[in-house]
Amino acid sequence: MDISLTELEEAINYWRRQHPATGEECALSSEVNTLAGIYAMMIFEGVGSLPLETLNTGAQELLLIWQQQA
Repeated sequence: MDISLTELEEAINYWRRQHPATGEECALSSEVNTLAGIYAMMIFEGVGSLPLETLNTGAQELLLIWQQQA
């Protein structure tokens, strides 16, 4: 199964609602930070989707939880 850039953005927004940025520096939660790094690389490399199995286990778990909540 692949995850598209749009789906990844939806997952990031889900996790942002679950764990908003905190502190004066508006630090991202670890969940958002994990997915945001993937999102940034996809944009930088011009990739529209990625196979889920190419992502690290933590990112896969976050995406699976998001999918179950959608």
